[in-house]
Amino acid sequence: MLFETFSTGGCRSYLLGCEASRAAIMIDPELGLIDHYRGHLLQQALTLRYVVDTHTHADHFSGGKQLARAFGVPMVMHRLSAAPHADLRLDDGDMLIAGELKLTALHTPGHTRDSMCLVMADRVFTGDTLLIGGTGRTDLPTGDPHQLFESLFDKLLRLPGETLVYPAHDYKGRDHSTIAQEMASNPRLQQRERAAFVAMMRDLDIAAPTHLTEALRTNMSGGKTVAQLLAEAAARVPFMSMRELNERIGHNSADLVVLDLRERETYAAGHIPGARHLPRGQLELRVNTELPDPTVRIVTCCEYGKISTLAAATLRELGYLRTTALDGGVTAWREAGYALEGEGADGTSPIQGLPI
Repeated sequence: MLFETFSTGGCRSYLLGCEASRAAIMIDPELGLIDHYRGHLLQQALTLRYVVDTHTHADHFSGGKQLARAFGVPMVMHRLSAAPHADLRLDDGDMLIAGELKLTALHTPGHTRDSMCLVMADRVFTGDTLLIGGTGRTDLPTGDPHQLFESLFDKLLRLPGETLVYPAHDYKGRDHSTIAQEMASNPRLQQRERAAFVAMMRDLDIAAPTHLTEALRTNMSGGKTVAQLLAEAAARVPFMSMRELNERIGHNSADLVVLDLRERETYAAGHIPGARHLPRGQLELRVNTELPDPTVRIVTCCEYGKISTLAAATLRELGYLRTTALDGGVTAWREAGYALEGEGADGTSPIQGLPI
């Protein structure tokens, strides 16, 4: 079997090829790597037969629909997927065959209701159900810790211990694991009683994905790129210049809320004076509590001005009709010489490489 792993930002996608027939299957493609997949298929003289998403992703933009349409092959998902562009919907136990490649669907809800793993003779592609040293989270839309417990302990972990584990994400550069290794060392799998496992999952304090709303919207429709979403959002929101905002906060404008959408570490390292912190991934979950008055005037900001534009459009859709986006981001604000508050506000200890 020909086998290739593609990685970007912790996202993992897999290309499997049959050496005899040159038929291939793509698993969990990422939108930004479409050209890489095309090039590799051409280089290896492979004919793509199926494109598979193991679930509806909330943390990256799937390239499944675009890749499937480009090659004229079926886009495959579980039958419970809400994505209307899935051409072939699998049930538990259904098999995909491409040449000598045989992949069997194992329905493993919990991370999402449509999560499935793909089982081969010696390996399993686990999506976000089982990660190396972890499991998929259960606090995003359609997640359920009870279902994840059953999917893990009653189904997936009953595969032979030597089965190779290939997850859809890994942020530490690890290639794969095995079922036995995960059973022995994965901290979340040590909670083998349902109540303890469910309590553990519910107590996890994990930041929501930065592009949660946009990723779900794109992956459920399969239609729009990040650039298209950004262009549409920019057409639906007004902007405020840095100079205008600086003047307004200088006059302590009482009806103006500056909303910083970055993660806590970057917010603490330096933010616009008086800005409130609300990470983009938690916006829809917390905005009604943090900002109960929908008539308040809001200016959203992020590191470079893109996420704040998307978030401003979302807030307007939620009824916050006086929302604007900062024209630029905190980086541009800093470079323009405007004041910042926080640990790195003087520029002596900025935190680099953190997600925006």
